[in-house]
Amino acid sequence: MSNTIGKLFTFTSFGESHGKGIGGIVDGCPSGIDVDEEYIQNELNRRRPGQSDISTPRKEGDKVEFLSGIFEGKTTGTPIAFIIWNENQHSADYDHLKEVYRPSHADYTYQQKYGIRDHRGGGRSSARETAARVVAGAIAKLALRKMGIEIIAYTSQVGHIGINKPYESIDLSLIESNKVRCPDTETANKMIDYIKQLKEEGDSIGGTISCVIKGVPIGLGEPIFDKLQARLAQAMLSINATHGFDYGRGFEGVSLKGSEMNDSFIKDGDRVTTKTNNSGGIQGGISNGQDIYFRVLFKPVATIAKKQETLDIHSKGIELEAKGRHDPCVLPRAVPIVEAMAALTLLDLHLTKNQ
Repeated sequence: MSNTIGKLFTFTSFGESHGKGIGGIVDGCPSGIDVDEEYIQNELNRRRPGQSDISTPRKEGDKVEFLSGIFEGKTTGTPIAFIIWNENQHSADYDHLKEVYRPSHADYTYQQKYGIRDHRGGGRSSARETAARVVAGAIAKLALRKMGIEIIAYTSQVGHIGINKPYESIDLSLIESNKVRCPDTETANKMIDYIKQLKEEGDSIGGTISCVIKGVPIGLGEPIFDKLQARLAQAMLSINATHGFDYGRGFEGVSLKGSEMNDSFIKDGDRVTTKTNNSGGIQGGISNGQDIYFRVLFKPVATIAKKQETLDIHSKGIELEAKGRHDPCVLPRAVPIVEAMAALTLLDLHLTKNQ
């Protein structure tokens, strides 16, 4: 099972949804990085369950405990180990799923591949694992901050409700002003009402998270198999419930002609830049110094309260009515996860660019 991402700056996660805890090990982190534990905890708070009436009611403090790699508030260059103890598991809620393959979950594929699975909340396949990613990503963000790199993600679409304007015309300071983390107040209110409606119906909905990365220097990413967009896509599609990734004008570009899509080079003082940024800050797989922007598509949460037809482990057809505590829409809590995975990718590429 692959549990590690990165080449020089690596992150390995461990733990299960209903185990004693989840955590990770960060290796290859440069020494001397100031570790702001309050900032890291705040990043975790943005992801933790139970933070609003449109998220799962599971109550977890999600307090991170660092075990190694930090001395007197700075990274030492040695492996950073940390753990987040699970405090609010209701494992009995999943007893009825012990012999059931839930629709669109990893139950069947895990059973077939490994011959064993943890039915309590999905075990290792649970999105609870992403809490560890947020901690590792926060450490990477602290390192990137010293380089002037800023990563900002937000909810841009829920179902059919979306922001229909480019990020440059959006006030990104409003992201944390509402529970859905959408920086357009009118759109956010519509999203929230829609999620609440689906929650009452026992259903779920997906959407899109957009991410903007500012201050990226020229030269991150490698031609051929380590293109920057390919590494970002791998990182994003490793997040639970993701089903799509595009960058720059993305799939919108299919309706544009080459004369409309191309980014012409211009001189801006002493530096070379481009007149437009349809490429999303990446050309030839390498950052060009412009803002990097991309979108990640999240499918509707697979666990819903509505009755569904499925099979049990004996291939017998059954009608499943799921119990437990689940998000009707994962997007608000996934925003810091997208930022974290982008940070892990960029820092690793920065450290490897001269190798």
